[in-house]
Amino acid sequence: MSSNRRRSADEYKMVLVIRGELRLTAGKAAVQAAHAAVALARTAESRAPSVFRPWWEGGQRKIALVAPTLRDLEELERRAHQRGFLTILIEDAGFTEVAPGTKTCLGIGPARSADLDPLTGDLPLL
Repeated sequence: MSSNRRRSADEYKMVLVIRGELRLTAGKAAVQAAHAAVALARTAESRAPSVFRPWWEGGQRKIALVAPTLRDLEELERRAHQRGFLTILIEDAGFTEVAPGTKTCLGIGPARSADLDPLTGDLPLL
């Protein structure tokens, strides 16, 4: 593997966690994750430039995961807050697949991969 493709604990990433029990279509899940990514990036740029800058300059790495239930998603958000991560919980407008106000996606970060992995490393990939 070339040195510029090698993964490092010092890399920064953003984690986007979709609520699995909703069984969103691929397109809907992608849009919900995009909402979270944009909101987190804007927040991090102004409130946490020390993590935003290396994440941005490192290619804006993102990973999409699944939390089985709303309860799991909310517990993950609580634990992320306790550890000091930026978070956003996306609530859908309700125009297509789910009712208005349905919590669909949790975004966490950006942060160092080594710091996020203990929190999210057991979740399956989307």
